Amino acid sequence: MNSIRLLAGVAAFLSSTPNVFAADAVEVMPEPEPMDYVRVCDTYGPGFYYIAGTETCLRVGGYIRYDIGVGKFGLEDVLDKRDFADGILNTNDTYYKRARAALQLDARSETELGTLRGYMQINFNWDTMTTPALLDIDGDGELEEVGDFTTTGTGTDIEQAYIELGGFRVGKTDSLFVSITNFAGGVVQDDLIDYEPDRTHQISYTYNGSNGFTAAIALEEGAGTLYTIDSYVPHVVAGAALTQGWGSISGAVGYDSVWEEWAAKLRLDVKASENLSLFVLGGYSSTGAGSYYATWDGDWAIWGGGTYTVNDKAAVNVQLSYDDSEAFAAVANIAYEVVKDLKITPEIGYYDPNLGESDSDDGFGGFLRVQRNF
Repeated sequence: MNSIRLLAGVAAFLSSTPNVFAADAVEVMPEPEPMDYVRVCDTYGPGFYYIAGTETCLRVGGYIRYDIGVGKFGLEDVLDKRDFADGILNTNDTYYKRARAALQLDARSETELGTLRGYMQINFNWDTMTTPALLDIDGDGELEEVGDFTTTGTGTDIEQAYIELGGFRVGKTDSLFVSITNFAGGVVQDDLIDYEPDRTHQISYTYNGSNGFTAAIALEEGAGTLYTIDSYVPHVVAGAALTQGWGSISGAVGYDSVWEEWAAKLRLDVKASENLSLFVLGGYSSTGAGSYYATWDGDWAIWGGGTYTVNDKAAVNVQLSYDDSEAFAAVANIAYEVVKDLKITPEIGYYDPNLGESDSDDGFGGFLRVQRNF
Protein backbone atom coordinates (compact mmCIF):
# COMPACT_ATOMS: atom_id res chain seq x y z
CA MET A 1 0.00 0.00 0.00
CA ASN A 2 2.88 2.40 0.77
CA SER A 3 4.35 1.71 -2.69
CA ILE A 4 1.07 2.58 -4.37
CA ARG A 5 0.85 5.86 -2.45
CA LEU A 6 4.46 6.72 -3.43
CA LEU A 7 3.83 6.17 -7.17
CA ALA A 8 0.62 8.21 -7.04
CA GLY A 9 2.46 11.10 -5.36
CA VAL A 10 5.22 11.11 -7.99
CA ALA A 11 2.64 11.14 -10.79
CA ALA A 12 0.79 14.09 -9.21
CA PHE A 13 4.05 16.01 -8.79
CA LEU A 14 5.07 15.53 -12.44
CA SER A 15 1.65 16.54 -13.74
CA SER A 16 1.70 19.78 -11.79
CA THR A 17 5.33 20.76 -12.54
CA PRO A 18 6.04 23.25 -15.40
CA ASN A 19 7.68 21.73 -18.52
CA VAL A 20 11.21 22.55 -17.42
CA PHE A 21 12.55 19.42 -19.08
CA ALA A 22 11.25 20.23 -22.58
CA ALA A 23 14.64 21.44 -23.82
CA ASP A 24 16.13 18.08 -22.95
CA ALA A 25 13.45 16.01 -24.69
CA VAL A 26 14.84 13.35 -27.07
CA GLU A 27 13.71 13.94 -30.66
CA VAL A 28 12.26 10.84 -32.32
CA MET A 29 14.04 10.23 -35.67
CA PRO A 30 11.92 8.99 -38.58
CA GLU A 31 12.63 5.53 -39.88
CA PRO A 32 14.89 5.57 -43.00
CA GLU A 33 13.03 4.87 -46.19
CA PRO A 34 13.92 1.59 -47.88
CA MET A 35 16.56 1.99 -50.62
CA ASP A 36 15.88 0.93 -54.20
CA TYR A 37 18.91 -1.14 -55.17
CA VAL A 38 19.73 -1.87 -58.82
CA ARG A 39 18.22 -5.17 -59.86
CA VAL A 40 20.11 -7.32 -62.33
CA CYS A 41 18.14 -8.41 -65.39
CA ASP A 42 19.55 -11.66 -66.75
CA THR A 43 16.78 -12.27 -69.28
CA TYR A 44 18.70 -10.72 -72.21
CA GLY A 45 22.28 -11.56 -71.24
CA PRO A 46 25.00 -9.96 -69.12
CA GLY A 47 25.10 -6.22 -68.44
CA PHE A 48 21.34 -5.58 -68.29
CA TYR A 49 19.63 -4.12 -65.22
CA TYR A 50 16.09 -2.95 -64.47
CA ILE A 51 15.36 0.75 -64.77
CA ALA A 52 14.05 1.71 -61.31
CA GLY A 53 10.29 1.54 -61.06
CA THR A 54 9.85 -0.22 -64.41
CA GLU A 55 10.07 -3.67 -65.96
CA THR A 56 12.38 -2.36 -68.71
CA CYS A 57 15.88 -3.79 -68.83
CA LEU A 58 18.70 -1.48 -69.92
CA ARG A 59 22.27 -2.11 -70.96
CA VAL A 60 24.74 0.78 -71.21
CA GLY A 61 27.80 -0.16 -73.25
CA GLY A 62 30.14 0.90 -76.00
CA TYR A 63 33.84 1.20 -76.65
CA ILE A 64 36.81 3.57 -76.85
CA ARG A 65 38.90 3.00 -79.99
CA TYR A 66 42.12 4.36 -81.45
CA ASP A 67 43.14 3.64 -85.07
CA ILE A 68 46.44 4.31 -86.85
CA GLY A 69 46.90 3.70 -90.59
CA VAL A 70 50.00 4.01 -92.78
CA GLY A 71 50.72 3.36 -96.46
CA LYS A 72 47.55 2.38 -98.32
CA PHE A 73 45.67 2.76 -95.04
CA GLY A 74 47.03 6.25 -94.40
CA LEU A 75 46.72 9.58 -96.22
CA GLU A 76 48.68 9.73 -99.47
CA ASP A 77 49.99 12.61 -101.63
CA VAL A 78 49.09 15.45 -99.27
CA LEU A 79 50.90 18.80 -99.39
CA ASP A 80 54.02 19.33 -97.33
CA LYS A 81 53.12 22.43 -95.33
CA ARG A 82 56.76 23.05 -94.33
CA ASP A 83 57.52 24.37 -97.83
CA PHE A 84 55.02 27.24 -97.85
CA ALA A 85 57.69 29.84 -97.27
CA ASP A 86 59.57 28.74 -100.40
CA GLY A 87 56.48 28.41 -102.54
CA ILE A 88 57.38 24.77 -103.25
CA LEU A 89 54.53 22.27 -103.37
CA ASN A 90 55.97 18.94 -102.31
CA THR A 91 53.75 16.03 -101.38
CA ASN A 92 54.11 13.49 -98.61
CA ASP A 93 52.33 10.52 -97.15
CA THR A 94 51.19 10.59 -93.54
CA TYR A 95 49.25 8.69 -90.92
CA TYR A 96 45.52 8.24 -90.79
CA LYS A 97 44.33 8.44 -87.19
CA ARG A 98 40.97 8.23 -85.51
CA ALA A 99 39.90 8.41 -81.87
CA ARG A 100 36.34 7.22 -81.34
CA ALA A 101 34.04 7.10 -78.32
CA ALA A 102 31.00 4.92 -79.06
CA LEU A 103 27.97 4.93 -76.75
CA GLN A 104 25.45 2.10 -76.98
CA LEU A 105 22.08 1.93 -75.20
CA ASP A 106 19.89 -1.18 -75.40
CA ALA A 107 16.45 -1.12 -73.71
CA ARG A 108 14.18 -4.19 -73.74
CA SER A 109 10.98 -5.37 -72.13
CA GLU A 110 8.46 -8.14 -72.68
CA THR A 111 4.97 -7.41 -74.02
CA GLU A 112 2.01 -9.45 -75.19
CA LEU A 113 3.32 -8.93 -78.76
CA GLY A 114 6.86 -10.05 -78.02
CA THR A 115 10.06 -8.28 -77.00
CA LEU A 116 9.98 -4.49 -77.30
CA ARG A 117 13.48 -3.15 -77.96
CA GLY A 118 15.04 0.25 -78.52
CA TYR A 119 18.70 0.37 -79.57
CA MET A 120 21.08 3.19 -80.39
CA GLN A 121 24.78 3.73 -81.02
CA ILE A 122 26.29 7.19 -81.32
CA ASN A 123 29.92 7.63 -82.41
CA PHE A 124 31.99 10.66 -81.45
CA ASN A 125 35.07 10.84 -83.71
CA TRP A 126 38.26 12.88 -83.94
CA ASP A 127 39.88 12.15 -87.32
CA THR A 128 42.86 12.97 -89.46
CA MET A 129 41.47 14.18 -92.78
CA THR A 130 42.21 16.40 -95.79
CA THR A 131 40.93 19.79 -96.87
CA PRO A 132 41.41 21.49 -100.29
CA ALA A 133 44.55 23.63 -100.55
CA LEU A 134 43.82 27.03 -102.14
CA LEU A 135 46.95 29.03 -103.02
CA ASP A 136 47.79 32.05 -105.18
CA ILE A 137 50.30 30.27 -107.42
CA ASP A 138 50.64 32.93 -110.12
CA GLY A 139 50.64 35.92 -107.78
CA ASP A 140 47.60 37.43 -109.50
CA GLY A 141 45.35 37.32 -106.47
CA GLU A 142 43.40 34.32 -107.79
CA LEU A 143 43.28 31.27 -105.53
CA GLU A 144 43.71 27.89 -107.19
CA GLU A 145 43.04 24.44 -105.78
CA VAL A 146 46.41 22.72 -105.97
CA GLY A 147 45.87 19.66 -103.81
CA ASP A 148 44.98 18.76 -100.25
CA PHE A 149 46.27 19.79 -96.85
CA THR A 150 46.10 17.47 -93.87
CA THR A 151 43.98 18.61 -90.95
CA THR A 152 41.98 17.20 -88.08
CA GLY A 153 38.32 17.46 -87.26
CA THR A 154 35.55 16.15 -85.07
CA GLY A 155 32.27 14.55 -86.06
CA THR A 156 29.23 12.82 -84.61
CA ASP A 157 27.58 9.86 -86.30
CA ILE A 158 24.32 8.13 -85.37
CA GLU A 159 25.34 4.63 -86.43
CA GLN A 160 22.19 2.87 -85.20
CA ALA A 161 18.82 4.09 -83.92
CA TYR A 162 15.89 1.69 -84.21
CA ILE A 163 12.84 0.20 -82.50
CA GLU A 164 11.90 -3.50 -82.60
CA LEU A 165 8.69 -5.25 -81.61
CA GLY A 166 8.60 -8.96 -82.20
CA GLY A 167 10.22 -9.37 -85.60
CA PHE A 168 9.45 -5.84 -86.85
CA ARG A 169 12.13 -3.15 -86.98
CA VAL A 170 11.95 0.56 -87.88
CA GLY A 171 14.76 3.12 -87.81
CA LYS A 172 18.31 3.64 -89.04
CA THR A 173 20.45 0.52 -89.25
CA ASP A 174 22.59 -1.67 -91.51
CA SER A 175 21.00 -2.65 -94.78
CA LEU A 176 19.45 -6.11 -94.68
CA PHE A 177 21.52 -6.82 -97.82
CA VAL A 178 24.60 -6.76 -95.53
CA SER A 179 23.37 -7.94 -92.14
CA ILE A 180 21.67 -11.18 -93.20
CA THR A 181 24.85 -12.34 -94.96
CA ASN A 182 26.96 -11.40 -91.91
CA PHE A 183 29.10 -8.63 -93.43
CA ALA A 184 32.53 -10.02 -94.53
CA GLY A 185 35.63 -11.35 -92.70
CA GLY A 186 37.29 -10.61 -89.38
CA VAL A 187 39.80 -8.06 -90.70
CA VAL A 188 39.45 -4.32 -90.04
CA GLN A 189 39.94 -3.25 -93.69
CA ASP A 190 37.36 -5.69 -95.02
CA ASP A 191 35.89 -3.33 -97.65
CA LEU A 192 38.88 -2.45 -99.85
CA ILE A 193 36.65 -4.09 -102.45
CA ASP A 194 33.33 -2.79 -101.20
CA TYR A 195 30.53 -5.20 -100.28
CA GLU A 196 28.19 -3.04 -98.19
CA PRO A 197 25.89 -0.10 -98.91
CA ASP A 198 25.77 2.72 -96.37
CA ARG A 199 23.39 2.46 -93.42
CA THR A 200 19.82 3.41 -94.17
CA HIS A 201 16.31 4.10 -92.91
CA GLN A 202 14.59 0.74 -92.81
CA ILE A 203 11.22 -0.92 -92.20
CA SER A 204 11.73 -4.67 -91.95
CA TYR A 205 10.38 -7.96 -90.65
CA THR A 206 12.52 -10.94 -89.64
CA TYR A 207 11.26 -14.45 -88.96
CA ASN A 208 13.48 -16.64 -86.76
CA GLY A 209 12.60 -20.33 -86.80
CA SER A 210 13.50 -22.85 -84.12
CA ASN A 211 15.59 -24.92 -86.55
CA GLY A 212 18.19 -22.24 -87.37
CA PHE A 213 16.25 -20.84 -90.33
CA THR A 214 15.88 -17.06 -90.71
CA ALA A 215 13.99 -15.12 -93.38
CA ALA A 216 13.58 -11.34 -93.68
CA ILE A 217 12.27 -8.60 -95.95
CA ALA A 218 12.99 -4.87 -95.76
CA LEU A 219 11.94 -1.58 -97.34
CA GLU A 220 14.89 0.83 -97.38
CA GLU A 221 15.52 4.48 -98.27
CA GLY A 222 19.14 4.16 -99.41
CA ALA A 223 21.84 6.74 -98.68
CA GLY A 224 23.87 9.42 -100.43
CA THR A 225 23.02 11.70 -103.35
CA LEU A 226 23.06 8.87 -105.89
CA TYR A 227 21.07 6.20 -104.08
CA THR A 228 18.55 7.86 -101.73
CA ILE A 229 15.07 7.30 -103.13
CA ASP A 230 13.51 10.27 -104.94
CA SER A 231 9.92 8.97 -105.06
CA TYR A 232 7.54 6.97 -102.85
CA VAL A 233 8.92 3.70 -104.23
CA PRO A 234 11.44 2.24 -101.74
CA HIS A 235 14.39 -0.06 -102.30
CA VAL A 236 13.45 -3.66 -101.45
CA VAL A 237 15.61 -6.42 -99.95
CA ALA A 238 14.72 -10.04 -99.22
CA GLY A 239 17.04 -12.59 -97.66
CA ALA A 240 17.29 -15.89 -95.83
CA ALA A 241 19.85 -17.84 -93.81
CA LEU A 242 20.25 -21.36 -92.40
CA THR A 243 22.60 -21.91 -89.46
CA GLN A 244 23.59 -25.39 -88.33
CA GLY A 245 26.42 -27.05 -86.42
CA TRP A 246 28.60 -27.29 -89.53
CA GLY A 247 28.26 -23.58 -90.37
CA SER A 248 25.70 -21.57 -92.33
CA ILE A 249 24.47 -20.55 -95.76
CA SER A 250 22.83 -17.18 -96.42
CA GLY A 251 21.74 -15.03 -99.31
CA ALA A 252 20.03 -11.76 -100.21
CA VAL A 253 18.56 -9.98 -103.23
CA GLY A 254 18.23 -6.18 -103.32
CA TYR A 255 16.31 -4.00 -105.79
CA ASP A 256 17.43 -0.38 -106.28
CA SER A 257 14.27 1.59 -107.16
CA VAL A 258 16.22 4.73 -108.18
CA TRP A 259 18.27 3.04 -110.91
CA GLU A 260 15.88 0.08 -111.36
CA GLU A 261 18.71 -2.42 -110.97
CA TRP A 262 19.14 -5.46 -108.74
CA ALA A 263 22.02 -7.23 -107.01
CA ALA A 264 22.40 -10.53 -105.15
CA LYS A 265 24.82 -12.07 -102.66
CA LEU A 266 25.37 -15.65 -101.50
CA ARG A 267 27.58 -16.69 -98.57
CA LEU A 268 28.83 -20.02 -97.23
CA ASP A 269 30.44 -20.41 -93.79
CA VAL A 270 32.10 -23.68 -92.75
CA LYS A 271 33.54 -24.74 -89.40
CA ALA A 272 36.52 -26.64 -90.75
CA SER A 273 37.75 -27.58 -87.27
CA GLU A 274 37.38 -26.55 -83.66
CA ASN A 275 39.81 -23.67 -84.24
CA LEU A 276 39.33 -22.86 -87.93
CA SER A 277 36.33 -21.26 -89.64
CA LEU A 278 36.20 -20.40 -93.36
CA PHE A 279 33.86 -18.34 -95.52
CA VAL A 280 33.26 -17.40 -99.15
CA LEU A 281 30.94 -14.60 -100.28
CA GLY A 282 29.93 -13.88 -103.87
CA GLY A 283 28.08 -10.90 -105.32
CA TYR A 284 26.45 -10.32 -108.70
CA SER A 285 24.61 -7.30 -110.11
CA SER A 286 22.46 -6.56 -113.14
CA THR A 287 24.66 -3.61 -114.03
CA GLY A 288 28.40 -3.03 -114.09
CA ALA A 289 27.89 0.65 -113.30
CA GLY A 290 26.95 0.10 -109.67
CA SER A 291 23.81 0.70 -107.64
CA TYR A 292 22.90 1.06 -103.98
CA TYR A 293 23.36 -2.67 -103.44
CA ALA A 294 26.10 -3.37 -106.04
CA THR A 295 28.92 -1.44 -104.38
CA TRP A 296 31.74 -3.31 -106.14
CA ASP A 297 33.10 -2.51 -109.63
CA GLY A 298 31.83 -4.57 -112.54
CA ASP A 299 29.17 -7.26 -112.63
CA TRP A 300 30.55 -9.54 -109.93
CA ALA A 301 32.89 -9.77 -106.95
CA ILE A 302 34.09 -12.44 -104.54
CA TRP A 303 35.41 -12.36 -100.97
CA GLY A 304 36.86 -15.24 -98.98
CA GLY A 305 38.94 -15.97 -95.93
CA GLY A 306 38.91 -17.38 -92.47
CA THR A 307 39.68 -17.12 -88.77
CA TYR A 308 42.03 -19.38 -86.83
CA THR A 309 41.62 -19.20 -83.06
CA VAL A 310 45.08 -19.73 -81.56
CA ASN A 311 43.95 -19.64 -77.93
CA ASP A 312 41.58 -17.76 -75.64
CA LYS A 313 43.45 -14.50 -76.27
CA ALA A 314 44.59 -14.55 -79.92
CA ALA A 315 42.99 -15.12 -83.32
CA VAL A 316 44.42 -14.81 -86.85
CA ASN A 317 42.12 -13.36 -89.54
CA VAL A 318 42.73 -13.45 -93.31
CA GLN A 319 40.62 -12.10 -96.19
CA LEU A 320 41.11 -12.05 -99.98
CA SER A 321 38.83 -10.25 -102.44
CA TYR A 322 38.60 -9.76 -106.20
CA ASP A 323 36.10 -8.14 -108.56
CA ASP A 324 35.13 -7.95 -112.23
CA SER A 325 37.33 -4.87 -112.80
CA GLU A 326 40.41 -6.90 -111.73
CA ALA A 327 40.82 -5.12 -108.40
CA PHE A 328 42.46 -7.33 -105.78
CA ALA A 329 42.92 -7.02 -102.02
CA ALA A 330 44.57 -9.20 -99.38
CA VAL A 331 44.44 -8.39 -95.66
CA ALA A 332 45.61 -10.25 -92.54
CA ASN A 333 45.72 -9.43 -88.85
CA ILE A 334 46.19 -10.82 -85.37
CA ALA A 335 43.52 -9.85 -82.86
CA TYR A 336 45.03 -10.13 -79.39
CA GLU A 337 43.22 -9.58 -76.10
CA VAL A 338 45.80 -8.05 -73.75
CA VAL A 339 43.47 -8.17 -70.76
CA LYS A 340 39.73 -8.64 -70.55
CA ASP A 341 37.92 -6.07 -72.73
CA LEU A 342 41.14 -4.60 -74.17
CA LYS A 343 42.11 -5.81 -77.66
CA ILE A 344 45.00 -4.80 -79.91
CA THR A 345 44.81 -5.65 -83.63
CA PRO A 346 47.86 -5.09 -85.85
CA GLU A 347 47.00 -5.54 -89.54
CA ILE A 348 48.75 -5.56 -92.91
CA GLY A 349 47.15 -5.41 -96.34
CA TYR A 350 47.81 -5.16 -100.05
CA TYR A 351 45.54 -3.49 -102.61
CA ASP A 352 45.83 -3.33 -106.41
CA PRO A 353 43.03 -1.56 -108.32
CA ASN A 354 44.17 -3.14 -111.62
CA LEU A 355 45.86 -6.47 -110.98
CA GLY A 356 48.61 -7.20 -113.47
CA GLU A 357 48.80 -3.69 -114.96
CA SER A 358 52.31 -2.25 -114.94
CA ASP A 359 51.14 1.28 -114.09
CA SER A 360 48.70 0.16 -111.41
CA ASP A 361 48.56 2.26 -108.24
CA ASP A 362 49.06 -0.74 -105.98
CA GLY A 363 50.67 -0.78 -102.57
CA PHE A 364 50.87 -2.12 -99.04
CA GLY A 365 49.36 -0.63 -95.94
CA GLY A 366 49.58 -1.15 -92.20
CA PHE A 367 46.90 -0.63 -89.59
CA LEU A 368 46.75 -0.76 -85.80
CA ARG A 369 43.56 -0.76 -83.74
CA VAL A 370 43.40 -0.47 -79.96
CA GLN A 371 39.92 -0.95 -78.48
CA ARG A 372 38.54 -1.01 -74.97
CA ASN A 373 35.00 -2.40 -74.77
CA PHE A 374 32.63 -1.81 -71.87
